[in-house]
Amino acid sequence: MDFGDMARDTTLQTNTRAKVLSAYRAQRIGAAIVGTGYIADFHARAIRQTEGVELVSVCDVNLTNAQSFAAEWGVPAFDSLESMLQSGRVGSVHILAPPDHHYALAKAALQSGVHVLIEKPMCISVEQADELLAIASNKGLRLGVNHNMLYAGAYKRLRAIVKCLGPLDYVSINHFLELKQIRLGPFDSWMLRAPGNEFLEIGPHLVSCLLDLAGMPERIFTVADRMVNLPGGAKVFRRWHAHTTTGRISADININLGPGLSQRTIHVRGLLGSATVDFDANTCVLDQGSALGIDLDRYRRSQSLARQIRSQARQTFSDYVLSKLKLRHRGNPYLSTFLDSVAAFYSGLRPDSKIDSRIDGRFGRDVIECCSRIVRAAGVEPSAPSMPKHRRAPVVQPSVLVIGASGFIGRELVRQLLHANYGVRAMVRGSAGMLEALMSDHFEIVRGDMRSETDLIAATKGIQFVYQLVHVNGKTWEDDRRLNVEPARLIAKACLAAGVKRLLYISTIDPYYAGAKAGTITEETGLDRNIDRRNYYARAKAAIENILMEMHRTDGLPAVIFRPGIVIGQGGNPFHAGVGRWISEGVCEVWGYGNNKLPFVLVADVAAALVRGIQVAGIEGRSYNLVDVPLLTAREYLIELQRRSGVKLTLYYRPTWRFYATDLLKWLVKVAVRHPDATRVPSYRDWDSRTQMALFDCTRARAELNWVPASDRQRMFEEGIGGSLQSWLAACQ
Repeated sequence: MDFGDMARDTTLQTNTRAKVLSAYRAQRIGAAIVGTGYIADFHARAIRQTEGVELVSVCDVNLTNAQSFAAEWGVPAFDSLESMLQSGRVGSVHILAPPDHHYALAKAALQSGVHVLIEKPMCISVEQADELLAIASNKGLRLGVNHNMLYAGAYKRLRAIVKCLGPLDYVSINHFLELKQIRLGPFDSWMLRAPGNEFLEIGPHLVSCLLDLAGMPERIFTVADRMVNLPGGAKVFRRWHAHTTTGRISADININLGPGLSQRTIHVRGLLGSATVDFDANTCVLDQGSALGIDLDRYRRSQSLARQIRSQARQTFSDYVLSKLKLRHRGNPYLSTFLDSVAAFYSGLRPDSKIDSRIDGRFGRDVIECCSRIVRAAGVEPSAPSMPKHRRAPVVQPSVLVIGASGFIGRELVRQLLHANYGVRAMVRGSAGMLEALMSDHFEIVRGDMRSETDLIAATKGIQFVYQLVHVNGKTWEDDRRLNVEPARLIAKACLAAGVKRLLYISTIDPYYAGAKAGTITEETGLDRNIDRRNYYARAKAAIENILMEMHRTDGLPAVIFRPGIVIGQGGNPFHAGVGRWISEGVCEVWGYGNNKLPFVLVADVAAALVRGIQVAGIEGRSYNLVDVPLLTAREYLIELQRRSGVKLTLYYRPTWRFYATDLLKWLVKVAVRHPDATRVPSYRDWDSRTQMALFDCTRARAELNWVPASDRQRMFEEGIGGSLQSWLAACQ
């Protein structure tokens, strides 16, 4: 063959590849999502922004969840992977279910002939990972694992400059971030079922960086301590330390899951310099010496580090602003990790392309192997499977249904109802771990979703009294209508159909105007006349109250409304939003100047009033404010909180106009970019109400319910602030 033939052959091959690539681009891949939890929104956004990929369907074992998520994205919803795959158009599946379901779901998807991207961790064992890799290889499919932190902007900068450091000799990877589920639940999730599960859930973020930088460790030494005994009997650790060696490189992985300042960093040292990544700040700085003398070199290095941090901080902030203005579609640094990792996965599906090693299933398998070795080195089992809980049927037939029993007020309400010898049924959608300590022959826990008419009909069967305490925070008014207002209507209809004696709705004082010009508020005081411009929480609560009272008038719904004030006590959050806006657990912007007495009330007193709500006759159609006598100002609360916690808080006392001005500026930006939330015009009255300058008169509750709250300053300190601090202080030990 002469050179001309070779050239023509090469040209033919090039043209063929070009045609294949053109056909690939013309045929969009149908991507489907399995599991519609928190992380699903990030995957959906990434799919929408990836060229040649289209979100075509979602599924979740909870069909109501799937339908809610699917409606937001305009795609069909399914309650099983099998039915979704049979619908057609699915070319790839994103597995976002809990880790113990990854193997079975990925195996079914691969066997059906579609590509699979699994959220980390890949599986819960190396054996499962190996089997999935074998299936993918036999069928010629791509199998990826989403270690999205490897695509963080700061980490990508580290990968680009690591060669400037020369041969590496040390790597330190730190994850100091409270895992609030250990303190607040849910306690029966897979992650908290065993210490190995905990590390397999969190560890892959760190281990993937370790393997990418240094390779698979040859030796591993692990210490896990600060053990916590969880409700239900499981044990987990708040602190992990793993020391590894790979050739000449030693590495440390440090995890602290207790309260404190969030710090997620990587420090890499080589013979020629070092580099430090700060994931939270999205910075990566290079530190190298020079030929200058020690004093000049110290100055030059400090200036260099400062310039790098300043430049990168400006870039991150610029990206954020441009994204808000819809001039760039990158979003915040966390969202960007998903955009790039998902794009890398689909880039690997193109003909003649090679999948990025960071997202390759083989790399995901190695991460699981390393995580398992670290856990075994700590002397615990790598993982524990999901074990269904078998609960005995209650001896006493439940007469009271509590919807929202796992919450702060709900748990205390159930405790007091059981103490009063009522048979109680709790309907929970997710975890019931917070209620395990209350189990008795008078208590029954059932699974159900308040958005499901079928679940509500089953839950209200045989019930005389229903408490509704659930509220789900939405991002938009449409979210709140879908998640809270319409479900409340369904609950009311189920109560009418079941013939319950009373529906008790736990609202809030938030729908009142309670600012500087409010004066005294009683149950006869109308809700804010400008409620449509208030925050979505207050607006949703008011809308639900109106629906229930209208159904009381027209359909005879036996509804009673309770409006608790700022509720504090054991099991609550000591860093309460009723006092101010908490930037973190150590920094608070106080509503106003903090000199007026706030409408505090103990959670035990609120629950006592709710129990009286089913014991007192003839109160249907009534509403009750539940606020103690004025005892503490915000300043007094915060002083006592600091004294009892031993923490010096950073406090900013902000006048109302500053909160309003900031909100107004954000709204103007939303209007400019046509944000869906721009329809809510900021309200000065809304921010003014957060100062809670009003005086609440609860004479009706005291007289008609025979309600006697604490009305004791020392009890507010002991039970309110001290009680709410208990779990937080325990987590700090």
